[in-house]
Amino acid sequence: MNTSGYQTPLLIGLLLLGGATAGYWLATQSHTAVAPAHLDSPGTAAPSERQPLYWYDPMYPQQRFPAPGKSPFMDMQLVPRYAEPAADNTAGTVAAEPSMQVAAGIQQNLGMRLATVTRGPLAQSLQASAVLAFNERAVALLQARAGGFVERTYARAPGDLVVAGTPLAELLIPEWVAAQTEFLALRPSLEPELLAAARQRLRLLGMPADLITQVERSGRAQPLTILRSPIAGVITELNVRPGMSLTAGTTLARINGLDPVWLELALPEAQAGAVQLGQAAEAQLPAFPGERLTGTVASVLPAADAQSRTLRVRVELANPSGRLRPGMSAQVRLSLPSSAAALLVPSEAVIRTGKRALVMLAEDGGRFRPVQVQLGAESAGQVAVLAGLQEGQQVVASGQFLLDSEASLQGLQARALDESPGALSDAPEPMKMETQP
Repeated sequence: MNTSGYQTPLLIGLLLLGGATAGYWLATQSHTAVAPAHLDSPGTAAPSERQPLYWYDPMYPQQRFPAPGKSPFMDMQLVPRYAEPAADNTAGTVAAEPSMQVAAGIQQNLGMRLATVTRGPLAQSLQASAVLAFNERAVALLQARAGGFVERTYARAPGDLVVAGTPLAELLIPEWVAAQTEFLALRPSLEPELLAAARQRLRLLGMPADLITQVERSGRAQPLTILRSPIAGVITELNVRPGMSLTAGTTLARINGLDPVWLELALPEAQAGAVQLGQAAEAQLPAFPGERLTGTVASVLPAADAQSRTLRVRVELANPSGRLRPGMSAQVRLSLPSSAAALLVPSEAVIRTGKRALVMLAEDGGRFRPVQVQLGAESAGQVAVLAGLQEGQQVVASGQFLLDSEASLQGLQARALDESPGALSDAPEPMKMETQP
């Protein structure tokens, strides 16, 4: 009988049985070798075992739970969050704040840039939009001093630029002509005191001093009086036409000076209180790119705008050439006194969520964690930090938004400023958590 067909399966079975026996023996020896390490401290966990700080749902990392179980938001088990081990000290091993680690190569790919928290004064300034306006303190109003007629007008119109002494119109005032003729007739026989009184009478009739001087020098009455601009500026109103009748007090022209001009800007109530009269201001106009003009604060109007809750500030700008025209827009910068020394970080490093401000704190070993900060004044690309950071620490100034998103996915939440380290979030649980048996 051929038994080779029965011997082959039997041989294979014996070999498998021997291999299983050897594997069981090796596993038993390995378990026996590590067992004493766990038996040195009965009832305690292994030294390498870490205790979770809290549990969270990766889909809703803002909520923290004190015990494991099923998420009330998603049909999944909660994930534990462990504290990162810190270096040993005399008191033993201390658990550090939860953080995440980012490899150096990934940091370079993300274009991450770190900035050091420094201490120093914050140079404050205010930026505001402004509009050029006429200086209402430099206004010349020309009126008819007596009844008469307009004999002639010159080629002038509202909006024209004029210099001091520019003729606007020629006026005929019959009352003045009669007074001049009487004065010239009596002048040779008048004593000096009476002559002075006669001149005073001409002034009381409204005659300009230069017209009286001209009458005395020429010895003839001057029937026509030339109306001239007393200052340099722009004609904003001109109400004279040839042949029109005049009555005393009629406004004939209005001239607005152009040197200096006003820059009018609106500042919020909280900022306007720091503005002082006479302080320097710097203006930039789109009409003159790259040029900076300096002026001084002339006044802060006492009334606030009821709609925008702002205060109007006037800045005086010198305009000797007359190139600055009312209606032009400008950007004004007001320098304020530097504040006391404070912790400073770049403004771009701050993540503003609407409810609080965060920064990504860089730690040793390429680890990062979000930190809530309390901000103060901000100026020139820097912001003062009132609480949350210490001098010498480093924060992420570029790429922090990507790190913040990853931290949220991993359940890393910045603790509140008044919250002790390791405390659970004070956010209320939306529903009762299902715990494991």
